[in-house]
Amino acid sequence: MGNDRLDVVGIGNAIVDVLAQASDSFIEEQDLPKGSMTLIDMSRAESLYNAMGPGVEVSGGSCANTMAGLASLGGRGGFIGKVRNDQLGGIFRHDIRATGIEFDAAAATMGPPTARCLILVSPDAQRTMATYLGISVELGPEDVDHDLIRRAKVLYLEGYLWDSPAAKQAFVEAAETARAAGAKVALTLSDPFCVDRHRESFRELVDGHVDLLFANEAEIVSLYEAGSFENAVQQVRGHCEIAALTRSEKGSVILADGEAHQVEAIRIGDLVDTTGAGDLYAAGFLYGYTQGRDLPTCGRLASLAAGEAVSHLGPRPSRSLAELVRSHGL
Repeated sequence: MGNDRLDVVGIGNAIVDVLAQASDSFIEEQDLPKGSMTLIDMSRAESLYNAMGPGVEVSGGSCANTMAGLASLGGRGGFIGKVRNDQLGGIFRHDIRATGIEFDAAAATMGPPTARCLILVSPDAQRTMATYLGISVELGPEDVDHDLIRRAKVLYLEGYLWDSPAAKQAFVEAAETARAAGAKVALTLSDPFCVDRHRESFRELVDGHVDLLFANEAEIVSLYEAGSFENAVQQVRGHCEIAALTRSEKGSVILADGEAHQVEAIRIGDLVDTTGAGDLYAAGFLYGYTQGRDLPTCGRLASLAAGEAVSHLGPRPSRSLAELVRSHGL
């Protein structure tokens, strides 16, 4: 394999984000639950887009953001996702390749358009998302590049894929290939509503198929219907090799081998936009993990990448994370 080895291959929804600033009253008028992600259809996507203020278009998608962060740290990665041969599909392909991530899947010539996520950023930096998933959810087993996965140390999957039966099948087959090749399987729970929709099957996954679990406080509490973060921590222990649980400004907790490592959040400048904080946390952690760093250091790398993500509009790094890491002595 030699130089062919990749640190992480990610599978996720290929989405272009359209970010705009919005007041709380606008979010309420649009009947969107503040701070969460709502799935919308094409006609709703068009009407909301027309009602929004001026937007910034930037490639997104939870897993793709993580891969872009990994590349910015100096890691090597590949991405599997589905786009159409349209303008947004072209933007997505250009942006992810420009980061250095391998993305070779041909664009579909038929079917719905490329996915988009309309992100309303309120004055308190919260993000409220309305997502039209378009062709991204038509990802199926035929789109899985097994040769790409065999080159990876870690296969990283986003929970949002679980909303589509074909993507779910792709996810399972990819995980089997990764395991057979000796790679670890990582999962991010993506969103508390996503967890609500698939609680039982996520629990089964975490139990039997996942080595590394990423979740925020709301997601892990939802997964175990735990009532509190402390209860959720007790319940997740022993279910997977490593659980990295984020708590916004309270930092994160990394559970492994019966130990709990507390990691502080790292602030870099003002809090501008929380979009992508969890995605970049996972990027920092996976970078450290695939470089063989110890778990507290993985956590610090994760906090640093997340701290950079919230200091500007949009989910992807605005400067070299590798340089930022060096300047912090990591």
